[in-house]
Parts: sequence; structure tokens; C-alpha cells
Amino acid sequence: MSVVHRLTAGWLVDHLSFINQCGYEICDSFAYPGNVTLHTSVNSTGDCHGTSTFAATSSSRDGPIPGPGDAIETESKTAKTRYVFREEFFDVLKPHIAAAPEQQLWQGCSEVIIWIFFFPHCLFILQKRKRKCVFNQGELDALEYHSKVRKLIWEGTLHLVQEGLKSGFLHRTAAELSCRKNVILGHIGCGLAELCEMAKQFPAVNESDHQTVHVLDDETSIPEQDLLSCVTENSSNCAKIVVLMGQKYLVPPKSSFLLSDISCLQPLLNYKKKYDVIVIDPPWENKSVKRSNRYSHLSSWQIKQIPVPALAAPNCLVVTWVTNRQKHLRFVKDELYPHWSVKTLAEWHWVKITRAGEFVLPLDSLHKRPYEVLVLGRVQEDVKEALRKSEDVLPIPEHKLIVSIPCSLHSHKPPLTVVLAEFVKPDVECLELFARNLQPGWTSWGNEVLKFQHIDYFTLLQNE
Repeated sequence: MSVVHRLTAGWLVDHLSFINQCGYEICDSFAYPGNVTLHTSVNSTGDCHGTSTFAATSSSRDGPIPGPGDAIETESKTAKTRYVFREEFFDVLKPHIAAAPEQQLWQGCSEVIIWIFFFPHCLFILQKRKRKCVFNQGELDALEYHSKVRKLIWEGTLHLVQEGLKSGFLHRTAAELSCRKNVILGHIGCGLAELCEMAKQFPAVNESDHQTVHVLDDETSIPEQDLLSCVTENSSNCAKIVVLMGQKYLVPPKSSFLLSDISCLQPLLNYKKKYDVIVIDPPWENKSVKRSNRYSHLSSWQIKQIPVPALAAPNCLVVTWVTNRQKHLRFVKDELYPHWSVKTLAEWHWVKITRAGEFVLPLDSLHKRPYEVLVLGRVQEDVKEALRKSEDVLPIPEHKLIVSIPCSLHSHKPPLTVVLAEFVKPDVECLELFARNLQPGWTSWGNEVLKFQHIDYFTLLQNE
């Protein structure tokens, strides 16, 4: 189960288990002679990315394999090629920065003694180590926010970690931890964001003549223009492989996606779906993003242009990932949600821990925190209608924790499907904006929407 423990404070989630429960099985139907035994061999060189070769040999009872001129009795069979996400991406064995012994999670809630001296336009903080720090207004706001949520995060995480240690999901001692070596992968896949930029140079598509949806069938190679100009849908019960610019990507069953940037959202609107859940992970503008040049960022004005009202069903639950910059949190609550007619209901936190149950960063780190914020709200509508529609679901709690071992791949967020299930009706339509991976039952959009679906992130497990 991807939810390992559920407590009042929130959930301890197994992100890896969720991915592998998505059904990454490729179903291959083929016919072979009825008197032939099928042997499956897998090319282990990695060059074929998990493609399988099938060799037919004679059964000892039934005689030789028929020759070219002989009549052949055929029987239809289906082989399943199963992929799993590579475990080493979740081998977070030690904190990125270790906390002081007295601040470790299982030592109890320690108080950090801080003396504060105010001067015009800045703040000086003197800690136990006699270290002097100067903070600007943004950092002061972050400290104030942290002081409000610290106890909730500490105590809730402590209880969930204790349950994880008792059940054996988490392992406190290093001797119990996995000995797998982390595999360092080079650049994987084609440049999806760059491809979306290039697509703007493609000839204009006549929408009246162009299909709205491309349904995946047994053909795995899709023309780039088709992939970038309409929603691609896998409506089958098996995963599919799509080939894009010579690279292979796994598409889970019952999922759909649009690969495009924010300037090419019309195909998603043409899809004519209204969504009951919309999850948004905007590429927030900040200094580290600018320095690393890891991905492009959007301004607050550009984020407001996302047509959420046109995509949202009545009473839609909107969830937005926010960085720990208070500027962004205030923008979502005070500007973005009102602009979309969304009422803010709650702030949840994703807390990142190691396999030993430690925070990946000290909880009181003055720079990066071991948690991220989610702001939850609902599209406002007629009060009586909203009450009627919410009768069968629980109200959104004001605060919850999602505690998990984070993926070492940058910005691979934990799944929200399992934790939101009790707050929405069954079989709802779900959409993720700025997605970098796919999920069954969801529509996903973004200029890197297939990033973590690249076949090199997976391992060929077995053939059945």
C-alpha cells in the first residue's frame, strides 16, 4: 500500500510503492504454433530498453517445429512485460545536512534559543554558537511562518515516524539500510521543454481538420507534431510505450497528457473535460532557479493567466504546491485563488525524511527547510449546491502532513491521489498542471510532462 500509516496528523506515504502500483505492464499479443513452447529472453545490455525477444523451440513430446511448407496450428497468447521504478532513486539513507544531536527527531522537541536584536531595515540574530546572522524582510517572514508551523510539523512527523519504525517501513540503524549503490544517470531523454519551444515553428494546425485526441494503439511512434498539438490518451488497461525523438517513454493505463508550454494550452481546452481536482506545481521564480538554470520559471502574472476557471468543474478542489518563500504563499492566498474564484481552505505540508526517519534537513535550518507547503481550496459556487455535493465527502482539514522519503530526482513530488481520496467523490476527473510524470486516472499537462516517464528511470522486472 502506498499509504503506510494514517494518523490524525496525516499520512506516512511510500512514493515508490505508488509508482509501481500504477500498472507499468506492457501487454504483447501474438500468435504461435500450438505445439511450440515459448521461451522468453530479455536483452540485458540496456540498448533495447527492455524490448524482449521470443524464441520458439520444439517440445520433447510434440515433435519438431513445422517447416515453412507445413500447416501451422496457431494459438493467441499475451505476454506481459513489467517495469518498476528504480529503487535507488529513493535510497535517501542520510540527511543532506545532519541536525545537531539534540535536535534529532527521536530525541524529543528541543527548543532553539535565539536572541533577536532589531535595527532599521534588518534583523540580527545571535544563536547559542555566538554566530551573528543578518536577515532581510523575506527571511524574517519565513522565520515567523516557521515559528507558527514548527510544533505541528515536529510532533506530527514524530508520531508518523514512530509508527514507521515499529512496522519496519523505516530503519533507524545504518546496518538495516539498503546496500544498493546509487546509479548516477547522465542526461536522460530528449529536451522536452526545448521541443515545446521548437513546436512553435511548426506549421499552424487547422483545428477544424485536426483531431482533438490521439488514442494510443499498438503503434508506439507518434509524429512530434501530433504529440504536441493534441491530448494523447492511453485508454487501455495496459501501459504503452511512446517513442519521441528516438527516446522511449512509458505511459500508464487510463492516463492522458498534453506536452506543451503555457502558450499552447488550447488543445487541453479542446479536450472538453471539466476537472474535479486540479493540482498545480508552478515553476516559481526564485534565485536558485535562476542560478542553476535548471528549468524556466514563470512570473506571478503568467501564472494568473492559467485558465483554471475554464478547466474546473463546480466545487473543484484546487491544490497548489508553494515554495517556502512567503511572497509566493501570500500571492496564492491573496491574489491567485481570488482571481480564480477559489476559496482557500487549508495549508498542508509535505515533510521529507530519510529511510532512518530523520529530517533530510534540520527542521530549524536558516536556509532550506525539510518541508514544502500545499495550499488547498475549492472553486466557489452557490452555497446550497456546494453543501449538497459535499455531503458524501469529508471536509478538508485545516492542516495535514504528508511524510515521505523524497525521490532524489529533482521536483518529483509525492502522489496526492491516495491522500485526497477521502475528500473527493470516487471516479472524479483529475488534472495536474506543470506535471513531470503521469498517473492512471489523471490528465497531465506540462512542457516536461514525460520527464520521469523515460524508460531509463525504470527496470525491466520480469516477463509473464
